[in-house]
Amino acid sequence: MKIDILTLFPEMFDALNASLIGKAQDKGAVQINIVNIRDFSGNKHGKVDDYPFGGGDGMVMMPGPLYDAIESVKDDDAYVIYMSPKGTPLVQKKVENLAKNYTHLVLVCGHYEGIDERVIELCVDEQISIGDFVLTGGEIPAMALVDSVLRFLPNVLHNEHSTAEESFSDGYLEYPQYTRPREFKGLEVPEVLVNGNHKEIAKWREEQKIEQTKKYRPDLLDKK
Repeated sequence: MKIDILTLFPEMFDALNASLIGKAQDKGAVQINIVNIRDFSGNKHGKVDDYPFGGGDGMVMMPGPLYDAIESVKDDDAYVIYMSPKGTPLVQKKVENLAKNYTHLVLVCGHYEGIDERVIELCVDEQISIGDFVLTGGEIPAMALVDSVLRFLPNVLHNEHSTAEESFSDGYLEYPQYTRPREFKGLEVPEVLVNGNHKEIAKWREEQKIEQTKKYRPDLLDKK
C-alpha cells in the first residue's frame, strides 16, 4: 500500500518511523510519503491560509496550494480522505475496508478553521472522523488511521490472525489478557487459563467478551 499524507507540519509524522509501522516500511509492506502543503504556496512566506468570506474567527486553508498538493500525488488508484470531525466515524469495519479495497490512500490534514469547501467538492472521496471532538489539526487523526489500517496488511503483524480476536472484530470487546507472574499483588490469574483445557479456555474467553462489553461498552450490545 502507498499512503501520501498532506500536512502543514511534516515533523509530526516522525513517529511513523517507529514500532511496527517503521518495520512495515522497512519490509516494503507500505510506502508512506509526507507532503508539505506549504511547498505549493507559490509565495516565499509559505502562506496557505486566508480570512473566511462572510467573516468569522480564525483562518481557512486556501484552495490553490491544497489542490495542487493533492494533484501532485494523485493517480488512478488514489482514494482521497479528508480527516474531519464532519466525517463518518473511523470504526473497525471501516479500517478493514480501507485496508482490503485500496492500494493508495491520500490523507489530507486540515488546520485552522478547516479547508476551502471547493477542495472537498473537487478532490475528496470521503471525510473520516476519529470521534465527536475537535483537534487543532488532522495530523493525529491521520496517524490513528494509518496505524489502524496497516495492522490489516500482510506482513505487518507478527501474527496475522490476531486481528480476528481483537476488540470490535465481531462486535464485542476483547477478553481480558494475563501473563506471568501467576499472582501479582494478591490478584491471581483465572484458574481456567492455566488448567490446559483449551475447550474451557475458548468458552471462558467467549463469555468474557460479552461481560467486558456489558461492563465497558454496553452501547455495542444495542447494535446486536
